[in-house]
Amino acid sequence: MSLAAILVTMLQLALCSIAVATNSFPDFQLLNVNETLTGTKMFKPHGLSETDDHRGKWNLKLVHRDKLLSPNDSSALHNHGRRFHARMQRDVKRVASLLRRLPGNGTHDGDAAYEVNDFGSDVVSGMDQGSGEYFVRIGVGSPPRSQYMVIDSGSDIVWVQCQPCNQCYRQSDPVFDPANSASFAGVSCGSSVCDRIENSGCNAGRYCRYEVMYGDGSYTKGTLALETLTFGRTVVKNVAIGCGHVNRGMFIGAAGLLGLGGGSMSLVGQLGGQTGGAFSYCLVSRGTDASGSLVFGRGAMPVGATWVPLLRNPRAPSFYYVGLSGLGVGGVRVPISEDVFRLTELGYGGVVMDTGTAVTRLPSSAYNPFRDAFITQTANLPRASKVSIFDTCYNLSGFVSVRVPTVSFYFSGGPVLTLPARNFLIPVDDMGTFCFAFAPSGSGLSIIGNIQQEGIQISFDGANGFVGFGPNVC
Repeated sequence: MSLAAILVTMLQLALCSIAVATNSFPDFQLLNVNETLTGTKMFKPHGLSETDDHRGKWNLKLVHRDKLLSPNDSSALHNHGRRFHARMQRDVKRVASLLRRLPGNGTHDGDAAYEVNDFGSDVVSGMDQGSGEYFVRIGVGSPPRSQYMVIDSGSDIVWVQCQPCNQCYRQSDPVFDPANSASFAGVSCGSSVCDRIENSGCNAGRYCRYEVMYGDGSYTKGTLALETLTFGRTVVKNVAIGCGHVNRGMFIGAAGLLGLGGGSMSLVGQLGGQTGGAFSYCLVSRGTDASGSLVFGRGAMPVGATWVPLLRNPRAPSFYYVGLSGLGVGGVRVPISEDVFRLTELGYGGVVMDTGTAVTRLPSSAYNPFRDAFITQTANLPRASKVSIFDTCYNLSGFVSVRVPTVSFYFSGGPVLTLPARNFLIPVDDMGTFCFAFAPSGSGLSIIGNIQQEGIQISFDGANGFVGFGPNVC
């Protein structure tokens, strides 16, 4: 099977809705409170098979990190509030780490420097901050050893914990042992790959050593190698990966990270012309027992999607920037200057789409009027106290469903993405408290998080410079 045909599965949930238009969209929609709360209590861990075959195609499932919770940890499994607060703590660290990697820490401080990293770029989702939210199961080595890997659209690295493991955090599968892989080949110190890595060196004067440090004290250190990765029935040879022998992180479950960023050493970048820089994903909604999808190759590009140009920031090549011009509530565009979302020539500001950040962050000058417009149009709903990073919450206990205004993203050039209600009003406990799932970023950077992306097919066409929304839901 060719790499252009690489597929990773999609199970349709049909619970989400997406409206993409250039002229009109609905003003209000219904949020099914009972159904959403039931979903937080019906969660079941594990049960993730490696592959599903359907009509001759191999499939690999993409799941939320909560699926890896231990079945013995009943307090975490059945306490949505506990899972929510843990997720928000991870999210705050994720955003702080992103801001440290961007020009001026996401502000307009022209004196702050930003170094362009490629293979040695900061790994910010999962291992370092415990904020990896979505996983895929792939085979590493020959014969393939199945491993859970965090997917991260903001990182340009593929790496796993390796034996001999002098220091490793806990993972669900046995730690990968390169001695048992016939395809493992260390990268020499004089290779071009080694030259592109910060803090590189030599192990025993022969193999390239890498070392990645993180702001919270987490790190991964080890040897660079070329290795075979297996996706279902498709085998991809000579992928440059980090083999970490000394690792520290707060992350639970995953063996490593699958970088899907825009740099040349991410998995997407390494596949290059074989896939045309094209991949598509569908993130399953929180608290469900279903799985989403990850698809590589030109065949992943759907017919009927609404396409928005990708913007490139040379000072942060890992990130996928999109042109956002405004926000809407209840079919009415909120009066916010487009300059708030603009990516400047110096690389400041802009709007990043990120799989590792949960909650969409907006500059205060955009968030405040956006939130106020939502509050105005939900004056009939009983309010609740703020929860965690959310300052706009509602007590919906006793409601079967509620009528809420639509929330929309206005993209540059005209397309409008109207979100499903469950993507912006989310439960934060088991008692019926729902919160408006946006937060101020405290900087000039905007981040479209995975809560707002859930249930919507999202496709990246790197070769042509576009990101597509829809037409499918999941």
